[in-house]
Amino acid sequence: MAAPDFPPEFRDRFTELLRWRRDVRRFRRAPLPPGLLDRLLDLACLAPSVGNSQPWRFVLVEDKARRAAVRTVFARCNDAAAAGYGGEQAAHYRRLKLAGLEEAPVQLAVFCDRSTGQGHGLGRQTMPETLDHSAVTAIHTLWLAARIEGVGLGWVSILDPQAVAALLEVPPDWHLIGYLCLGYPETEEAAPELEREGWQSRLGACRVVLRR
Repeated sequence: MAAPDFPPEFRDRFTELLRWRRDVRRFRRAPLPPGLLDRLLDLACLAPSVGNSQPWRFVLVEDKARRAAVRTVFARCNDAAAAGYGGEQAAHYRRLKLAGLEEAPVQLAVFCDRSTGQGHGLGRQTMPETLDHSAVTAIHTLWLAARIEGVGLGWVSILDPQAVAALLEVPPDWHLIGYLCLGYPETEEAAPELEREGWQSRLGACRVVLRR
């Protein structure tokens, strides 16, 4: 079978997709259409993984009590993070909206199964962290697939991984990679929120590429 030919129009649209990927924190409460989340997860599972290990594990968090407990963990971790800043930066941090845990209709915890036998250890003997990296690629694949459908995704990283794992009662070898909020964005903006809020602008490739 011949490899597909991606025409210039497709490449332009792909670039547009990458530019419009967002870390969304402001969601409408409207639910996703039936079957859409399943389709997005099927696409996420097309992500590459070290040794074809496919270590990603998805936990759909629907229980109200568990969601409330996750919000409590976030609040505690957020307070601790704010305390690490001083002066005006601390006040700036407090003004940022850093999670959509109240509004997002879908909450999804993504874990890496570090004990998986899939792949038979191929490619990760010297860099075992590539298992975690593989789960990250699944999240990024999900992120782009969601954006195509007009669905926003917010990655909540201000959490205690062990506390969340305990709340969700997952196997001990599952390591939390990301806690995700999904839903339709409240608004669409040309610039990402952290750029609009003056927290940090995006670096160009010229700032991060070395030649040796």
